[in-house]
Amino acid sequence: MKGLDSMDQPLAGKSIAILVANGFEELEMTEPQRALLKTGAALRTISPEQGLVNGWHGKSWGHYFPVDKQVGEVLGADYDMLLLPGGERSVAKLQQSAHTRRIVGHFLDAGKPIAAIDQGIQLLAIAGKLKGRQVAAPEAIRAELEAAGAQPSDEPLVVDNVTITALGHDQLADFVEQVVKVFSDAAAVRKAA
Repeated sequence: MKGLDSMDQPLAGKSIAILVANGFEELEMTEPQRALLKTGAALRTISPEQGLVNGWHGKSWGHYFPVDKQVGEVLGADYDMLLLPGGERSVAKLQQSAHTRRIVGHFLDAGKPIAAIDQGIQLLAIAGKLKGRQVAAPEAIRAELEAAGAQPSDEPLVVDNVTITALGHDQLADFVEQVVKVFSDAAAVRKAA
């Protein structure tokens, strides 16, 4: 068996935070997670919940997932990349947390890669630091994104430098592909720097 070179594991040594609360859209977490694990990245589930966080699948509660760290115990600086899945309940709970604002704000300030899908895009707005960034804009939160300085796009999937946003399930496959590509490219750039 040949040794894995950096081409096979472009995100080896990189740490990715997945920010979720109870009621997150399960596939919007598990699909990117599965793809990113293949790149060698270390994925950590960060949540306000203790011990386990409950996904939402279709029209009902889904599986439970172990929480690696509570949102109040982590710093944005602890992670290289951030994944924000959707899910109305999850996002509503995360929005009320000053810790969420602090973590998302760190990523936006530091220009670190962030991927947000569906209602997860709303979490980008809470830090109020989207000035000039193009984002996919679900109709319901367009005004909120504009107020945070974003430039809402009519495209269902938008890659603006290292920020990836997608409207939802219909874009999930493309979203996952872009997340792996953009995160891997960003890691290669940082490595070369």
